[in-house]
Amino acid sequence: MVKVRFYDKVDDSLLKFAVIISKANGKWVFCKHKDRDTYECPGGHRDEGEDITTTAKRELFEETGASEFNIKPVCAYSVFGYDGVIENTEESYGMLFYADIKAFEEMPDFEMEKIELFDELPKAWTYPEIQPLLLNKVKQEK
Repeated sequence: MVKVRFYDKVDDSLLKFAVIISKANGKWVFCKHKDRDTYECPGGHRDEGEDITTTAKRELFEETGASEFNIKPVCAYSVFGYDGVIENTEESYGMLFYADIKAFEEMPDFEMEKIELFDELPKAWTYPEIQPLLLNKVKQEK
């Protein structure tokens, strides 16, 4: 079981990843990983020396091909426990963002197979105990 906690602010040095809840043309944007049959929000780990907003922008492009977008931080959050893919034995911190995507380019050939735009949320989540909570947090803050 996984625990998710939201924070108004945490020390920047704790932030290890960024997750971006996004929409394009009023539809939810989700990625499908090449190795999984489920959908997930764009996001990933922070590179050394990178600020967390740069991480979010880079990951959004790498995982969706988004080339023009408005992005804003929503809040920090933490995950502890098994998230369905990884066992987090220590509290792991990330920053949640929201992006409104205006344009896409060809998606880079990394780990994502494709993106899909949804009117309704997908049924098959990669992280079913985490992603719905993040999405609800973004909806509350919008």
